[in-house]
Amino acid sequence: MKLHEDQAAINFEVDDIDGNRLVLNSFFDRPILVSFYRYASCPLCNIRLNELIERYPVYKNAGLVVIAFFQSPPESIQKYVTSKHPLPFPIIADPSHTVYQKYGVTSSRWGYIKGLFRLHRFIKAFRRGFWLGKMESEFTLIPADFLIRDSKIVKAYYGTNIGDHLPFIEIEKFLNLQEV
Repeated sequence: MKLHEDQAAINFEVDDIDGNRLVLNSFFDRPILVSFYRYASCPLCNIRLNELIERYPVYKNAGLVVIAFFQSPPESIQKYVTSKHPLPFPIIADPSHTVYQKYGVTSSRWGYIKGLFRLHRFIKAFRRGFWLGKMESEFTLIPADFLIRDSKIVKAYYGTNIGDHLPFIEIEKFLNLQEV
């Protein structure tokens, strides 16, 4: 079931790919972005993650906690993600979709097909060296992002296709940033 604004954020307790224990409710005193990606070698996911990492110093200065999930196992995340990105925030491997299910993140064949037409995003990803690799788990999974403040969901964003994430301008409004 999809979550919505003003609903309490669903707590989770997970280990990141470095073995550090994370408990969502331990961050409820700060603004939080929980972001769900597809599989580790997805070019659209990697370009989005790369763009988020580029903006992260400003977001971090505004107090934002970022927690990113991939449906791939840790080995794949290390091969396709951590080898290409400096990771300034935790990445969680959730191949069993435990937290994906809690947050209502689902698959869509139509969303998969629509995402294939985001040629400009694929080209940008390829130019930055993010090539398609091993497809893992549900290749039609659609991304989702959640902005959380004071234990409540402020924004629940379910993508409409495989490359659709919450626009950065929404994160910046959430953080009351004027210009980034």
